[in-house]
Parts: sequence; C-alpha cells; structure tokens
Amino acid sequence: MAIAKAERLMNLALCLLGTRRPLSKRELRESIEAYLEAGSDDSFNRMFERDKDDLRELGLVIETVENLDGEVGYLARRDSNRLPPITLDAEEAAALGLAAKVWQQARLAGAASGALQKLRAAGLPEDVDPYEAHGALEPRIPVHEAAFEPLMLACRDRRPVVFDYRKATAARPEQRHVEPWALECWRGHWYLAGWDRDRGAERVFRLSRITGKVRSRSGRFTAEIPDVVTVRETVASWAGENADRSARIRLRTDAGYPLRAKATAVRELGDGWDELEIPYGHGLDAWLVEFGPDVVVLEPAELRADVVDRLRAVAKG
Repeated sequence: MAIAKAERLMNLALCLLGTRRPLSKRELRESIEAYLEAGSDDSFNRMFERDKDDLRELGLVIETVENLDGEVGYLARRDSNRLPPITLDAEEAAALGLAAKVWQQARLAGAASGALQKLRAAGLPEDVDPYEAHGALEPRIPVHEAAFEPLMLACRDRRPVVFDYRKATAARPEQRHVEPWALECWRGHWYLAGWDRDRGAERVFRLSRITGKVRSRSGRFTAEIPDVVTVRETVASWAGENADRSARIRLRTDAGYPLRAKATAVRELGDGWDELEIPYGHGLDAWLVEFGPDVVVLEPAELRADVVDRLRAVAKG
C-alpha cells in the first residue's frame, strides 16, 4: 500500500510539474492510472485532495488557477519549485535548530524535523548539530487551537479561507471570508492577520474564537499583502500592545499578575484590592474580561462600558 501511494504521489507530481497550463481534476484523473481505478467520484475526490495536501506538505508549491469558465486547474511551476544552493554557517544552523525546538509540542514537530533533514542533505555542515542544547531554557510555543495548522498552511500557500468566528461581544459566531496573511503570537494567544473580504478591510482574528473547521477556497488574493513588519504591528495594535493613553482599574491583591507586569503605577487600597494604572490600547477590554470578577474598571468610562458589554454577552451565552 505504501509503494502504491508513493507511486501515485510521484505520478501526480510529475503531471503538475510537466504541464504548461493548469490541469483540471478531470484531466488528472484521466492521466493517472490509480485515479482511474477509483470506485466513484467521491472516492477520487478524497484521494486527490489527500494527495495534493501530502505533496504540499513535502514542499511542492501547487498553484490553484480558475479559468474563464470557472473551472479550477492545478499546476506546479518549475521556477516556483527550484531552490538556490543552500550554504549555512554554524550560527545559522543553530538558529534553525532552535526554531525547530520551538514546535516540539505542536503538530509541526515532524515537519520541522523533516526540514532540518532536508537542509543537511542540501549541505548543512556535518559538524553542526542543529539540536544541540544552547542553554538551560527550552523554548516552546504550545498550540492548542485546531485552526492553527490549516491557517498556517493557507498562509503559506496563499489560499483564501472561510471559517465561523465568534466575537467576544457576540452570542453566536459569524461566517468570515478571509485572505490570510500571517499568524502571530501575543500574550500567549495566537492571532490571524488578513484581509476580510466581507468588510473590505484588514482584520485580526483570535484563533481561540474560531469555531468549527477552517475551509480553503480556490482563487487568488484580491488585496495586496503588507510586509511582515506591518502585519506584526497590526496584530500588536489589535492585541492591545500599542497604547496611546492610560486606564485605572481595581484588581484583587492576589490576582492578575500579567496586568501587574504592564502597570505603570500600583497603589494598595486595602480590603484585598489594589489600584493599577495600565496602558490603554485596542483590545484591552477583551483582555480585562478574561480576569472576570477580579477586575473592576474605574476609568475611562468607555472602557468600563466595553467591558460590561462583553461580560453581558458572555452571560447570555
């Protein structure tokens, strides 16, 4: 069975690399014997989608193109799948090894390990161990959200996605059509930055609020993708990192240590409460809600109102 699948993947890769125009599913099915033997259209479609995902996971860049008749075709351009010679010194190899260690607890651990093996085959110095320990601290980024992997692949392959998203102030999720740009981690939470097609503007989505499955869609991006620095600044702003004013809150004495770390001033009130002055930027209301009854917003009034609205939405379910 393993040999049959490897042969099928090889034949599909050769078809996609050898064509000068996009090939439709129908044409690919007629060109590959294993697909002709599929018992039904549904069986073929499932097999083809799995094979296509497997080839992308192996590093093949497969483009999805829609022609004038609306038919979807696939091809793998040779110039997009050709790598220049790779030369890494010891410091660069150590950095890659450190990056691979970050994903040890995620489903990307296998992909990271495979990438390092490919780099060694491409000329990584034999005397360099990318997994060698470089300190007492072990860097890790845990990923619990099921939406992370499909969104990561969609960002990599520049594929639009559709998912259901529940805002903190909404009782029910809404469907979003998004062109994903990048995933960023702030304060231990993962965020997706991208172009919201329904609203015609850039948006940031917290992965923990995505419900159900993330579905890929065919077609090209319609909005220009900003550079990495701009995307990170956007996520930071939406996550509440960029603050242009201050807020005063009451916080229980033995609670809210992340808030205390951000505080610019702390005053003991007694009776188990402290008063904090913290930076106030976009997203602070959502962050404060996470601390529940341990936080009371004193000012400004609009922040207090936003927090109350969010709490009421949560109470309604």
